[in-house]
Amino acid sequence: MADTMTAADTAAPAANASDRLAPERLAPDQTAGPVPIRGTEMLAKLAAEQSVDAYRQVHWQGSFADYLDLVRENPGVARTAYQRLYDMVVSYGTYPVGDEKQGLIRYRFFDDPDTGGRNAIFGLTRTLTDFVNTLKSAALGYGTERRVILLHGPVGSSKSTIAALLKKGLERYSHTDDGALYTFGWKEKDPETGETRIQWDPMHSEPLQLIPQAQRDAVCEMLNAGQPEEAHQVSITGEVCPLSRFLFRERLAEADGDWTKALEGVVVRRLTLSEADRVGIGTFQPKDEKNQDSTELTGDINFRKIAEYGSESDPRAFNFDGEFNVANRGMIEFIEVLKLDVAFLYDLLGASQEHKIKPKKFAQTDIDTVIIGHTNEPEFKKLQSNEFMEALRDRTIKIDVPYVTRLKEEVKIYEKDYNGRRVKGKHIAPHTLEVAAMWALLTRLEQPNNAGLTLLQKLKLYNGKTLPGFTSDNVVQLRRESKHEGLHGISPRYVQDKISNALVINAESSSLNPFMVLRELEEGLKHHSLIPDDEAREHYRHLISVVKEEYTDVVKNEVQRAIAADEEALTRLCGNYIDNVKAYTQREKVKNKFTGEEEQPDERLMRSIEERIDIPEARKDDFRREIMNYIGALALDGKRFDYRTNERLQKALEMKLFEDQKDSIKLSSIVSNTVDEATQEKIDVVKARLIRDFGYDDESATDVLQYVASIFARGDAKGDDH
Repeated sequence: MADTMTAADTAAPAANASDRLAPERLAPDQTAGPVPIRGTEMLAKLAAEQSVDAYRQVHWQGSFADYLDLVRENPGVARTAYQRLYDMVVSYGTYPVGDEKQGLIRYRFFDDPDTGGRNAIFGLTRTLTDFVNTLKSAALGYGTERRVILLHGPVGSSKSTIAALLKKGLERYSHTDDGALYTFGWKEKDPETGETRIQWDPMHSEPLQLIPQAQRDAVCEMLNAGQPEEAHQVSITGEVCPLSRFLFRERLAEADGDWTKALEGVVVRRLTLSEADRVGIGTFQPKDEKNQDSTELTGDINFRKIAEYGSESDPRAFNFDGEFNVANRGMIEFIEVLKLDVAFLYDLLGASQEHKIKPKKFAQTDIDTVIIGHTNEPEFKKLQSNEFMEALRDRTIKIDVPYVTRLKEEVKIYEKDYNGRRVKGKHIAPHTLEVAAMWALLTRLEQPNNAGLTLLQKLKLYNGKTLPGFTSDNVVQLRRESKHEGLHGISPRYVQDKISNALVINAESSSLNPFMVLRELEEGLKHHSLIPDDEAREHYRHLISVVKEEYTDVVKNEVQRAIAADEEALTRLCGNYIDNVKAYTQREKVKNKFTGEEEQPDERLMRSIEERIDIPEARKDDFRREIMNYIGALALDGKRFDYRTNERLQKALEMKLFEDQKDSIKLSSIVSNTVDEATQEKIDVVKARLIRDFGYDDESATDVLQYVASIFARGDAKGDDH
């Protein structure tokens, strides 16, 4: 509140709030701001934006005959849970990622476009492709629909985020025309009031399941007649829940066995899935062994209704509200599924393989749900070593969900939480999140078999950087050799916690820099409970020093470029170099601009530039001819040569100019307490370039200049010693 107070507020603290806001009380020379919208106007505006037709469509009700018409028009409304989930994912579309040789596609759904990427899954493209292929196989009825999909990976690798995305996606999809699905209820008269009420099917079953087995083939043939081959073909499987079977038998007796008349009392309605309302989406989390009860999955007897209906086996005295009952027609997530008690595992095996559950006192009941569980490495190892779990192993499809191993994707994870919108009043210096991500990735990578390749170089290759002697095929081979890569190491959660710590601890600073975060990352290693041993802990500490060295090289380069970013000086240096190269290649002399005399090309100048980009003495003639041929080709096209179009030459010119200007700026003087006015002006120019071109603020630009200056100062001191 204090941030929004005006001078008038502080001058007259006793003034009434309404007096300060009332437009008519403003002085003539004051300008009123936008008038706040009143509550009634706000509600009216929101009401106008609502669609009554859309509401009616989502809350549609009709007869069983009306539903048959709906299925005839759109067979997709009668899809299975796997078919609906698969269609939901692919409805968002795909786009290619990586190079063409890899042929990878990305399912846009996992970018979470509905919430602006709030829960997006970064990287893991191959993992997500494997997952969607499993859904597709299940949707086509190839057998995977009879399995538990087990997401396996280390803690914090997005397993639960994938499940949460799918649940939210199904909720939204069920509200769309493409994702429409329906359930039913029975009309019955209230014995006390005589009013007609509807007893809805407690498991939200598919209305077509009411059709007796003997007539199903004929009904499907009529519904599928004239439908194109590529369209969804209606197929009726499974039976309704025990309560609806009981009510159907009652109606059938009243109709003298005419099932079509028995269905005249059925009301069909549109079904919208909701985890919060426990409709079509279930979530189960194991508790301690003493409190585990399998009725949490399959429902339980309602003892208060036994007196009314007289028997525990009367379905009207049973609550079909277990997680499997609730998840019918949608999906169920098992959190840490391998921690389930054995009693639960029997229910899980039946639900996956047979698509049936066994409620207490009732026969097996059909369910149609996607079963997704997730677990971590220690629990999965227990599963593999436990011979009593063989049946579960045989009924699971394991999909590895590793940590991200591509730097640019890992950085996105942290940028989502730590950016200018989320972190107010503090600037995050360039490379701060990048160095944290780099360190996390290095802990996850396996040491390459190639002795000439460092772990950091491997990281860069994975990130798309090209290195001499390595092709994209080499990168594929590196990944193949590293079978457990990404299944160990530091999780993003740890890094996020330490970035948060750094923000709080350094609250007095206006900028968060890489060293603040690296310090927190290193300090936290002492107490990190998931590091397996002291050897791994020491390895992680060493990797922090590797990251510091890499960061030092990066910022040295940025400061060099900022110092050498004088466009006029670069253009002059380039012109001088080209004049000398032209004279050299054509065996001519160069005219001295000051004396007017003809002189030999300046070999010292040319080599001082070429050496910056490692052009050896033996290759200098070839390089110079390449430059002249390049300029000649541009001239033939009517274009002028610009050093910025040649990346190697630009880098060489910038490094040469930096060396020339470094001493004139006296970079080492930045770390001293006394800086003369002329030097300070030059330093301010460099700072301005760092802010403008590289994203620093004033404080972080000063910090990085002082850091780089101290490095050069140490270098100068070493040079003096020699």
